Amino acid sequence: MRIGVVLEIGDEGRGVPSYDEIRAHARAAEAAGLDSIWVYDHLLFRFAEGETTGIHECWSVLAGLAEATSRIALGTLVMCTSFRNAGLLAKMAATVDHMSGGRLILGVGCGWHDPEYDAFGYPTDHRVSRFAEALEVIASLIRTGRADLDGRWVTARDAALVPPARPDLPILVASRRPRMLELTARYADAWNVAWFAEPDDELRALHAELLAACARVGRDPAEIEVTAGITVRYPGAPDGETPALRGTPAEIAGALAAHAAAGVDHVTVVLEPFTADTLAAFVEAVALYR
Repeated sequence: MRIGVVLEIGDEGRGVPSYDEIRAHARAAEAAGLDSIWVYDHLLFRFAEGETTGIHECWSVLAGLAEATSRIALGTLVMCTSFRNAGLLAKMAATVDHMSGGRLILGVGCGWHDPEYDAFGYPTDHRVSRFAEALEVIASLIRTGRADLDGRWVTARDAALVPPARPDLPILVASRRPRMLELTARYADAWNVAWFAEPDDELRALHAELLAACARVGRDPAEIEVTAGITVRYPGAPDGETPALRGTPAEIAGALAAHAAAGVDHVTVVLEPFTADTLAAFVEAVALYR
């Protein structure tokens, strides 16, 4: 099982980290032998009335990290297709993949945080239908170099990627609900579902739904990598609503082994808080797991 960490690029209660901090964490993760680093895509956060917190634009950060690292895979968890033209997003992905020497995992999703949509003028209606059209264009451009779609929301007229993308550039889709799971089955090379601690009945049920979606569309589920987001919470982090692992490195290693046994191919791990010390503690757990 591959193991990656989600870099903190926004305000998670300690302010927005500088790019120098993000870069240092990325390079430390690579030096420690982790398999992947991930960034998440938002424009701002408004969870409480009158309170706004911020985040760096993730694609710009990822382009910098493509240059700052040399081995580790680079993933987006996930790019919101509502925020960028679909063809442009495919072009951006092809470029960063070239910059990184073929290390990109293009994770995409349909978005969910209405306040940022409202603040930046993006529509919130028909999110999944808009995503479906965007994904069709993105997948076609990456797989074949061209796309044509006269959709209700997305248009591509003889669009071409020149230079072309790597044809096997993996497309990851984050999904839970039936329509999104079916789109995953049709188009994705990897599926992400989050957030967990130990593998539980919900994870197993969602995996079963993905298998059923694959059967409906005639897709071999072995072609789709299963990725699961998990949270590891260290002392000093506030309790949150997200289920989280706590414990010694040996206990965390045991939970990683449980995910592998449950059929997870790649875990994407949020560390709470994300510091040099918690990264080192997690790396110790990974070493025990391996």
